[in-house]
Amino acid sequence: MEKGLAIITGADGGMGQVITAALAKEGYPVIMACLDPEKAASLCNRIQQETGNTQIEVRRIDLASLSSVNNFTGQLLKEGRPVSRLMNNAGILTTPVRKTEDGLETIVSVNYVAPYMLTRQLLPLMQPECRIVNTVSCTYAIGRIEPDFFEKGRNGRFFRIPVYSNTKLALLLFTQEFAERLQDKDITINASDPGIVSTNMITMQAWFDPLTDILFRPFIKTPAQGAATAIHLALSDEAKDKNGCCYANCKKRNVSERIRHHAQQKQLWDDTEILLRQKGIRF
Repeated sequence: MEKGLAIITGADGGMGQVITAALAKEGYPVIMACLDPEKAASLCNRIQQETGNTQIEVRRIDLASLSSVNNFTGQLLKEGRPVSRLMNNAGILTTPVRKTEDGLETIVSVNYVAPYMLTRQLLPLMQPECRIVNTVSCTYAIGRIEPDFFEKGRNGRFFRIPVYSNTKLALLLFTQEFAERLQDKDITINASDPGIVSTNMITMQAWFDPLTDILFRPFIKTPAQGAATAIHLALSDEAKDKNGCCYANCKKRNVSERIRHHAQQKQLWDDTEILLRQKGIRF
């Protein structure tokens, strides 16, 4: 079967670059879904030269804007090109509270609502044996889905780590729930936990950042090491039949019973569907 599109969000980031190059090397036509296409253009050219794959293009998507995601998916649906890989790699960890134009907390929109929407809307294009890979985080273990999740990220005072953790739990619950709903299709969805990776995301905009860089960064993963699990899920034979799983260090992780059978999993799906319908989004 001819390889369909590989779509990678945050493809110009640290891990995104590595994932893009790996899929391009395997001969997939790649769409680098990025917030700043001009910034990504030189990277796209470099990966084309390094891999010999000229079927790589950059398209703009703003995951903090539902209309931007809708425009992105709408164009792809209009083109009708089959999709073989969807890598929901992009994520943010911002410090101030920021609401999007849709009234969502920005971290929640980028890390959870937009990947949910992107995945659901592109489902008609996904060809048999398509693989969806969602980038989560070990912090999902401390995540909670609270009543103000979509608008505030968490109840009470804003702290970015708990909000980030909540979004990664939500993305993992979506992965598990969608896997159950895909059982009659030859499509899989799994989660990749890259571990703690040396990217700009871990910068805290605080006085201790220089000290952290000296003492901490040498002992955490490089972007290539962090991206390895997502690449494994996208390309390896071992992962081709896995569905609804969470992987770390290229191995299936034993997720706790509390997460595997989370009481809010189906409710979160329903709430997200209602939210997006209220925003005029259709699947």
